[in-house]
Amino acid sequence: MAGIESISVDDDERERGMEPRRTSIASNGEAAHLELEISPLIDHEEPHVQKPKMTIFTVSYPRDKSKEREAVEIDTDCSVFYQFVLWTWSGSRYSGFLCMASSSVIYSIMEFLLQLFPVKSIPLFEIIFARCTIILILSLVWLRRYGQPVLGPPHVRTLLISRALMGYLSLMTFVYSIQRLPLSDAILFNLSTPITGSIFAQVIFHEKLALVDIGGLSCSFLGLLLIFRPIFFLQGGLSEGGEYSMALVSKETVDKYAVLVALLSSLYGGVSYCLVRAGAKASEQPMATVLAFALFASPAALVCTLVFEDFVLPDMQTLLIMIIVGFLAFVAELFLARGLQLEKTSKTTNILFIEVFLSQMSGFTFLGQAPSFLRLVGCMLILVSVLSTFYFGPEKVLE
Repeated sequence: MAGIESISVDDDERERGMEPRRTSIASNGEAAHLELEISPLIDHEEPHVQKPKMTIFTVSYPRDKSKEREAVEIDTDCSVFYQFVLWTWSGSRYSGFLCMASSSVIYSIMEFLLQLFPVKSIPLFEIIFARCTIILILSLVWLRRYGQPVLGPPHVRTLLISRALMGYLSLMTFVYSIQRLPLSDAILFNLSTPITGSIFAQVIFHEKLALVDIGGLSCSFLGLLLIFRPIFFLQGGLSEGGEYSMALVSKETVDKYAVLVALLSSLYGGVSYCLVRAGAKASEQPMATVLAFALFASPAALVCTLVFEDFVLPDMQTLLIMIIVGFLAFVAELFLARGLQLEKTSKTTNILFIEVFLSQMSGFTFLGQAPSFLRLVGCMLILVSVLSTFYFGPEKVLE
């Protein structure tokens, strides 16, 4: 080893009093042996560990303890609303129920806003196009932010396409029915979607309908009948004050083709619920089902707007209402998909009837609609049915 020397002293030199001379070790073996003995004393680093090259991307900076404490304080001081949203979404015992209830509450808020600020000057397909476009944009932003595939995992894309098609068919048939049938009759058919969804879930997913589930759905539907009137014997129509007409009609006066289309709307909606559940569970991302529907419905609604209607440029107030309603629709659809992902279809869909109860109560309280005895009884039946669903508890299926 270089720099390692030994001292040799000659007898003649010792006698003459000369300084000993230094000679280099000739043997390489001895040098290597000395190097192994000395190296542990001068080398304090771990052997066989190669130091990584440091760059501006690998330099570690000391943590600011004060900032960490501030972050902890902010997390601790989170609002109750934010904590409730996290608990609702996180997959707790009642998350499926709470997500569906949140979706219904948001839909009732949308309906209330549209009654307060109607957008009658905007054609129907244009409203659908604007709402679906907002949902599409927000869904894309969500998926890109969290690094999720925009089109969903490859093994789920067939489910997502089917969900988009069934959802759009349900929407279009409902639009046709409200133009051909009395409004209350078309709404009655559309709100029977939870029942058809539960039936299809029993066929597709082999979900067992418990007696409690059947009783809850039956009670809710009876409440709907008391609110919106039987379709084949009463022709219900909304008046300006929110009352329904009570004129008895014969079965021959009913547009049977429109009734068939309204029934198809309910059936398509039930299948769509099942596909939302299947797609959300298979992709482990409920947002994928929301994007799939918007990706199909937005351009389709645009085509319908250009073909069947005249495009109307909204004013600023109308545009603002459309944006707010579109954002609320996005959140409602997201909670709906999450609820179906977490819980049985027959249980979660019964909670959707709470939207009818909230819409009726807001009409009585804020819109000046006169309550009738049958409508109040119908609202109470729906409320009791939904509360009983919460009372008997969820049946978590998270395979």
